[in-house]
Amino acid sequence: MFKFANPEYLIALWIIPVLIVLFILFNKNRKRLLEKFADKSLHKSIIYSFSGVKSKIKFTLILAALSLLIIAYANPQVGTKMQEVKQTGIDVYILLDVSRSMQAEDIKPNRLEKAKYQISNLIQKLRGDRIGLIIFSGEAYIQFPLTTDYSAANLFLSAVDFSSVPQPGTAIASAINMAVQSFDSAATDKAIIIITDGEDHEGDIDNAVEKATDKDIKIYTIGLGSPEGVPIPVYDNRGNEIGYKQDNNGQTILTKLNENILKKIANDGNGKYYRGNNYEDYLDKIYSDLSKLEQAEYGVKKVTDYEDRFYYFLAPAILLLLMEIFVTDKRSPFFTRLNRKLGIEAEEK
Repeated sequence: MFKFANPEYLIALWIIPVLIVLFILFNKNRKRLLEKFADKSLHKSIIYSFSGVKSKIKFTLILAALSLLIIAYANPQVGTKMQEVKQTGIDVYILLDVSRSMQAEDIKPNRLEKAKYQISNLIQKLRGDRIGLIIFSGEAYIQFPLTTDYSAANLFLSAVDFSSVPQPGTAIASAINMAVQSFDSAATDKAIIIITDGEDHEGDIDNAVEKATDKDIKIYTIGLGSPEGVPIPVYDNRGNEIGYKQDNNGQTILTKLNENILKKIANDGNGKYYRGNNYEDYLDKIYSDLSKLEQAEYGVKKVTDYEDRFYYFLAPAILLLLMEIFVTDKRSPFFTRLNRKLGIEAEEK
């Protein structure tokens, strides 16, 4: 098997045709200026020592060397053998509240964006652990299932916004039940992380937590927001703030952090509760706890062992550059005499 370790660098090969076009334009411009300067019959006398052929050879050597250097920098690799690697780690489902109350800006830039930023940081720290994301408001949906494809996880995370779940509310119980059902039967330690303001929770949370603990699933909670309450800003299509969310009586709605319910969930779920703020990396604290859990094997994947082959392109590139140094753009006496001889023979014929 063959691949490039850094295929993104191959885009630099586009510079080759650009340089060719510039070289052609330069030669045409030089020839035009020369024709303005002197009659065409005098050109050989004026630039007697210059060799257009050798100039093209030097340019070709530089282009070939540059192409090889770009390919070498992309680091071509050849697969030498395939082996099976055991996958070990823990399983974590993150339950993210995307209700409108998460738009409050007591946590900067707002509660949801702060949570997404912290989740992204957590994903980058995971090594072999499987992570999944469930988003919820009035209903719960799986944004992505348990995976070790952290790049894809970050991609799906970035797509989450307040319109991801149209139903209003905060269905924490439904989200917990969905996470419990979505864990597979692998003998791994499992954990649920709930990120919410805990406001207007719906459903039988106690029963959902009990189902989780019966399966030895730990539940951690992170509360975002202010217990005193803050208004929820409203923006127009251009992103300009036009006021605050109001109830049917025209009164400004205040969204408050419900710490009591989140503390109870964490306590009953054998986990911990953390109060989110603008300064601390609260998910980092949870990851420290998760790293203490015992990692178990949950699967086997086949991986190919690749070996670098960049030197196959680097060595000839250096050789071509050395050749270019020793090739001048002056006429060679040997080729001059040869051309003259061939010209005389042509006349005799």
